[in-house]
Formats: sequence, C-alpha cells, structure tokens
Amino acid sequence: MTLEDFKEGQVLLIDKPLEWSSFQVVNKVRWLIKRQFGIKKIKVGHAGTLDPLATGLLILCTGKFTKKIETFQAQQKEYTGTFTLGATTPSYDLETEVDQEFDISGITEENILATTKQFMGDIQQQPPVFSALKKDGKRLYEFAREGKEVEIPTRTIHISEFEITRIDLPHVDFRVACSKGTYIRSLAHDFGKTLNNGAHLSALRRTKIGDFDVKDALSIEAFEISLKSS
Repeated sequence: MTLEDFKEGQVLLIDKPLEWSSFQVVNKVRWLIKRQFGIKKIKVGHAGTLDPLATGLLILCTGKFTKKIETFQAQQKEYTGTFTLGATTPSYDLETEVDQEFDISGITEENILATTKQFMGDIQQQPPVFSALKKDGKRLYEFAREGKEVEIPTRTIHISEFEITRIDLPHVDFRVACSKGTYIRSLAHDFGKTLNNGAHLSALRRTKIGDFDVKDALSIEAFEISLKSS
C-alpha cells in the first residue's frame, strides 16, 4: 500500500494482543505508518474499544475512512470467552481481585443451559462501574477507583445468539452475538446472579464485527512486515 492509499482511506483488521489498550494499538499503527513513509501526520482511529484483558478483532480506519468509524461501531459483534462461576469481582473481570465467593456444588449443566435462554433478545443491562462511560464529565472507572458509589442507568441491548460451548466448572465457555453497547463483563456478572450464584469474565476474544472476521486480521508484527514489503 502507498501513502496515498492510507490517506484516501483504508480499513485495517488488527488482532489486538492481550494487555494492550485499543489506543495503544492505534498509536502503534499510526507510528508504523509515519515511520514507513517519513511523514509527521496521518489520521488513524479505531471502531470500537476492546478492554486490555480482551484479545481479538479491532477495526482501524485511516485517512478519509475515519469518517466511517461510526458505521462500523453500529454493527453486530461476536465474542467467545469464559465465565468463571463461584466468584465475583468489582470490575466483573480479572482487572480487580475477587470480592465474594459462592458454593457452586449445586449448579448443573441444565441450570447453565436454561440460564442462557433468559438473556436472548432485547434485555436491560447495567454497564460495569469499571468502564470508560462518562457521568457528570468523569469516567465511571474514576469514580470506582475513588471508592465512590455512582448510579448507572440500565440500557437496552440485543443478544441474537448465546451458545455455551464447554462446561468445566467453575469455567463455562461461551459464544455470543450481540448489539453495539453490550458489555460482556456485565453479561458474566448477570449470568451468575441469575444462577443465584456469582460469576466474572475470565477470558474474552472478539471474533467478528459485522462481516469482518478475526481470521482475516493481522497481528501488530504481521502488519509491520506487510508495511515494509508494500
């Protein structure tokens, strides 16, 4: 690809590594393009954040295509991952330590499969307090880290597919297809509550956004190699 290609607009599919923020990926890709072509500026943006503890598909847009970002953000997403039953965390994932433990001896495969049916279609979901959503001009995670209670309104989301792919208690593997604005961490937390137990998200990978598939995505290293050979 030429510099002109990047300026006119490209859609880049990147497989985000574990523990990288989405912004780190954007900054790295922008830096690689600038270094390759010896330029000082190029527009690069991402179409939908992935948490640092998640891996998988991140759509990046360059140049004039940054105007298309909202279109990609609105598309359905697909994720695979793991819920860990019997314990909750304040962040609903592994970012924070376990704060409560539960006995899972009474949970059966039938209970788990029946619970998935309660999360199909349009449902109300409360975003986690450890999130980048804003309230009164501050990010929710800022309130959380200060130990302040904050009221978070629920929102309507849509889950079109929810499949349990493996059960090896306390771990439950899943695949879910859902609308924009769905928090899989909140789904994990609510799943545990519906089982009259507790749960948190212990692994997450975004596999699809609309028609884009992570199978077609490049690692950061592969993108760098492709740049040098272009």
